Amino acid sequence: QVQLVESGGRLVAAGGSLRLSCAVSGGSSRAYTMAWFRQAPGNEREFVASTFRNSGSTQYGNSVKGRFTISKDNAKNTLYLQMNSLQPGATAVYYCAAAGRATWSSQTRADVYDYWGQGTQVTVSS
Repeated sequence: QVQLVESGGRLVAAGGSLRLSCAVSGGSSRAYTMAWFRQAPGNEREFVASTFRNSGSTQYGNSVKGRFTISKDNAKNTLYLQMNSLQPGATAVYYCAAAGRATWSSQTRADVYDYWGQGTQVTVSS
């Protein structure tokens, strides 16, 4: 079974940058559609970014486009999220997820994903 472990979340000042990591075991990061979602208290889980299985083609949520970058190192079986120009609105628990059967159009939906990490807290201070 695939296991996902996020790391890198911490307190950061507004305007700063942070890189999150997701270590994949039990499967190949190349063979799965991989994604980052986030959820703040009182909010629905929000799609952040994804990279499609095998092709590695990326997709971004409208709220983060141009500021966040998703990437993978398949040799290390690790997914990354580079977050730049962080603002307090980015404060949330960030989750890594993997899907075996996502389509190009469905990869923004949380219910498509089969495996989830425990999440890592990102807090952006004013």
